[in-house]
Amino acid sequence: MGRVTVREKTVESGRARQMWHLLEPLHALLYYAPEAFEEAAALGCDTGERWPSYFAWRAAPLGAAGPVRVASAFYSFSPVTVARYVPAARVAADPADVLAARLRAVDRTHRAVLGEDAVADPGLAEAAALARRAAEAAGTAGRPLAAANAELPWPDAPHLVLWQAATILREHRGDGHLAALLAAGLDPVESLVSFAAVGAAPEAVFASRGWSAAEWSAARERLTARGLVDADGAATDAGQALRAEVERRTDELAAAPWSALGPEDTDRLADLLGGPWLAAIGSGLLPAENTLGIGKI
Repeated sequence: MGRVTVREKTVESGRARQMWHLLEPLHALLYYAPEAFEEAAALGCDTGERWPSYFAWRAAPLGAAGPVRVASAFYSFSPVTVARYVPAARVAADPADVLAARLRAVDRTHRAVLGEDAVADPGLAEAAALARRAAEAAGTAGRPLAAANAELPWPDAPHLVLWQAATILREHRGDGHLAALLAAGLDPVESLVSFAAVGAAPEAVFASRGWSAAEWSAARERLTARGLVDADGAATDAGQALRAEVERRTDELAAAPWSALGPEDTDRLADLLGGPWLAAIGSGLLPAENTLGIGKI
């Protein structure tokens, strides 16, 4: 096999970003759907706000991990915020019960949002099989959240297979993103300040991560001292370049599953995801402004 060219790497990275955009809304419905809040309430989670169920659902594959390990894996959340929610997520249920409820929540949510006809459509089953192949090709070494989800048994229903594959792939990408942030010398709060500085989302959107005003200001001062942010909090040319490198490296680190699936099958999966993606976006459940930098969820 010959060496991979720069152009081939660029194409693969672009494909990885495209597939993330298509799959992320299908995963993220879990954090906003009323059906998911109902399942969380049945577990004993306070559903007066989003975060108790978010931490319950997303951290459950890590098992009985405490707030220090969860904060490490989630990275951008304030440890104080994590400590507020992680113990509460397991007051009434152990991780196995949370995982079972998570799957019920996904089942109910996708049936409600995608529709029963779409859930039973052969095209969705084909998409699930292709996405599973990509997910099973995602390396998990050094990627704790991807590994934790990859270790779970596969469900039987195609729409649940598709969701689990999307989850493994998004956590695989997320774990790689954290590696890119570390390589760029951006600590958890600096990663958010620098992201806001390039205009990814208003600063208020990032307040959900729980950092205090003093912590945010201190991080901005550190980035200013490095020449990455100007006095008004906007990214300098160097700051723009650093964030661009983080995103390029993230895409590159997320490309392997799609290279393994191959361009033809990846393109086929992208085509098959069009309908479910539109249904997820059109549901009105996903916020227009978010910390992911995806402009339409």
